[in-house]
Amino acid sequence: MTTTPSHEGHEAGSWAAPPNGEYGVVVGNCQAESVRLVLNSDELRLVRVPPVFELDAAGAARLHELVSGASILIAQPVKDDYHDLPLGTRQLAASLPPSGRTVTFPVVRYAGLYPFQAALHVPGVEETPPIVAYHDVRTLAEAAGAPVRTRLDRDAVQAEAAASLAELRRREEPLDVGVSDVFARPHFELVRTVNHPGNEVILAIGARVLRALGRDGEPIDPGRPLLNSVHAPREDWVIDAWGLDDDPDPSWSVDGRSVDPAEVREAHLEWYRRHPQFVLGAVERLRPTFERWRR
Repeated sequence: MTTTPSHEGHEAGSWAAPPNGEYGVVVGNCQAESVRLVLNSDELRLVRVPPVFELDAAGAARLHELVSGASILIAQPVKDDYHDLPLGTRQLAASLPPSGRTVTFPVVRYAGLYPFQAALHVPGVEETPPIVAYHDVRTLAEAAGAPVRTRLDRDAVQAEAAASLAELRRREEPLDVGVSDVFARPHFELVRTVNHPGNEVILAIGARVLRALGRDGEPIDPGRPLLNSVHAPREDWVIDAWGLDDDPDPSWSVDGRSVDPAEVREAHLEWYRRHPQFVLGAVERLRPTFERWRR
């Protein structure tokens, strides 16, 4: 199998189906494009499409048209009428030809290595915070007037990991492909942030998609790190909790630039002051996490 080069995000000028022969489509969030990258080959031609959160009505119509000519739909689960558009996995699968195949794989989130981090959306707040679009529960709790601990002990770190894995298992249970077992022995190459898996995870998903399709061969490592634009801090107490050999790195890495976490904290506190409705919604969404951080 040979892959075609790509970048982390979606490039303009995609959507084009091959001029002849069978092709497939991979649909989902930013993880979907990485899965497409490791599977795309002369034997399994996969069309690049934007992540679903970027699509408007015209894009949704174009995606259905593309799927209607595909033999394979490889998809992360998307609820029906996502963003009031017919972008649900079931809705897209209904556009496949009668002989078409659908294989589903999970949206990967794992907090065991970044138990202080959350990636979430609060309805009514479309803007994202500056510098990094991730929330530190310690900063968020401070903004809410209910400060929590600055670090967790070993048992608490592993409790966060267990809660994260339980949710991943719940989400992947009805799907064709699972990946939660890959996190049995946590290490930093597995995830760069809570929702940006590394190549090891993407390749595992790719291999399992191929098996689900009944195809031989293996996915291809593209020779560069995928989903690599943002790396969260590697805190010493997390490293100690898992007995890892890594050196701590308290800084964020954003597009190759080291960013002081204090800079992120101050920018986010100011953003929370301007978006109190986000703080209220986030605290409600993250209530179990905050409870574990207060113990």
